Amino acid sequence: MNPSEQFVEHGMSQQNLKRKSCATVLTLAYQSLGIVYGDLSTSPLYVYKTTFSGKLGLKEGDEEIFGVLSFIFWTFTVVALFKYVFIVMSADDNGEGGTFALYSLLCRHARLSILPNQQATDEKLSAYTTQDSADTWLSAHLKLFFEKHPRFQKGLLIFVLLGTCMTIGDGVITPAISVFSAVSGVQVKIKELHDNYVVIISCVILVALFSIQHYGTQRVAFMFAPVVAAWLLCISGIGIYNIFHWNRQIYCALSPLYLLRFLKTTGIEGWVSLGGVVLSITGVEAMYADLGHFSALSIKIAFTCLVYPCLILAYMGEAAFLSKHHYDIQGSFYKAIPETVFWPVFIVATFAAIVGSQAVISATFSIISQCCALNCFPPVKIVHTSRRIYGQIYVPEVNWTLMCLCLAVTIGLRDTNMMGHAYGLAITTVMFVTTCLMTLVMVIVWKQGIIKAIICLVLFGSIELLYISASICKVPEGGWIPLVLSFIFMSIMFTWNYGTMKKHEFDVENKVSTSKILSLGPCLGMVRVPGIGIISVIWLQVSQLFLAILLQTCQHSIRC
Repeated sequence: MNPSEQFVEHGMSQQNLKRKSCATVLTLAYQSLGIVYGDLSTSPLYVYKTTFSGKLGLKEGDEEIFGVLSFIFWTFTVVALFKYVFIVMSADDNGEGGTFALYSLLCRHARLSILPNQQATDEKLSAYTTQDSADTWLSAHLKLFFEKHPRFQKGLLIFVLLGTCMTIGDGVITPAISVFSAVSGVQVKIKELHDNYVVIISCVILVALFSIQHYGTQRVAFMFAPVVAAWLLCISGIGIYNIFHWNRQIYCALSPLYLLRFLKTTGIEGWVSLGGVVLSITGVEAMYADLGHFSALSIKIAFTCLVYPCLILAYMGEAAFLSKHHYDIQGSFYKAIPETVFWPVFIVATFAAIVGSQAVISATFSIISQCCALNCFPPVKIVHTSRRIYGQIYVPEVNWTLMCLCLAVTIGLRDTNMMGHAYGLAITTVMFVTTCLMTLVMVIVWKQGIIKAIICLVLFGSIELLYISASICKVPEGGWIPLVLSFIFMSIMFTWNYGTMKKHEFDVENKVSTSKILSLGPCLGMVRVPGIGIISVIWLQVSQLFLAILLQTCQHSIRC
């Protein structure tokens, strides 16, 4: 009996069931504003400032600002909307998202894991489901290729670990840049405020943010969702005001022709500045990694109906302001706010920046949980904070580690431009890893043709490689931070996975068959006693090791 029939049997009609499911989806969509979209919605605080922080500047004409806006619009539309919302969100591993979820999904359909997978016992698990469609020529050859070449399996794991560790690095940088950008906005009105006070206030806010994580996703989401909703409505309203007040022709920048004009006019300086443009989509990977905390449909509804139009209006409004104020680049966001509503918007911006960090914090919890499940991270305490949604978790050790690293970045850098440079390199690398894994999912899991897979790889991969090349130039100016953090986390993950693999090999070599133990039973004088014996184990190999130790103990007793 399916769930619908059960509800009907208990007196609930199909119409009421549909209303209840719709209400659940809309509730989750509202909650997702407070968890998923805080990072993405606070990007306008620092995108234009970071883009024009280098040698690129605004000249007498509007060619540069129109070109940057065009890049922001088309990047946001193609990558955030088309790639993540319409395509990537459809690839989940039992409701979980992120690079490791894609890797787990691939391992379920092909022998890509270094440790044995696709075991007969896996089929008995309720969560272990695979599609029954027959393999295509391409998917069969890809599976066979990875099975015959173990070194490519190891290379794929390292590639996935790179993307995963960059996401964790994103979780370190995002809270620092979001909170610091919001708090530093007060210097627009209070110019004598020293930078040390801005750093202290930012650190206090960060400590408070990480201290409330143990309350769980649901409570935090209900507390944060009104803040993000108010923030999105504020910046979209200000954007509309700036468009009509400063430059009504700003909509012309949505034409893709301005992309080519921008690169042709600015040359290398324009190409390097793209490392700031990519900050407009920094929250999309966290949006996908937070999939386990909500549902794909609820996240899609929130993005398409509220987040996307509000952010586009905000970017257009700030561009319209900059087209008439070429010398106000570094404080353009706060200077574009009308004087009468500055302080209310500043307060909302500060709270929104705090909320903006929640997306990557929750995403990091999910990613660490997935890494532990695939034997790529030491076991940590995982607290499930919801009785209904399995993916809503809290990891205390990871939470406090992230807090310490965020405080170190905030105190050490004290500059949103350097934080932005580090931020851009981390997120572009993760997005490219996701694109490559999605191409494999389309072929191996979805059984799509090679043409669709190549189009996906070339279209999205070329955009992301363009931004990666621009972000690499920023390595000396802060881009080294995610590289160092990723190297540290990759070393931990790969070492743990290597040790787990060696342990598995040892267990297999020293495995004692059940028939041998039973054959030795009468010789050892074993007597069966009434009752039930329970051995609590985490892995199947542990029980085999226990039996081996038991056998050695029995043999030692005979010799004695």
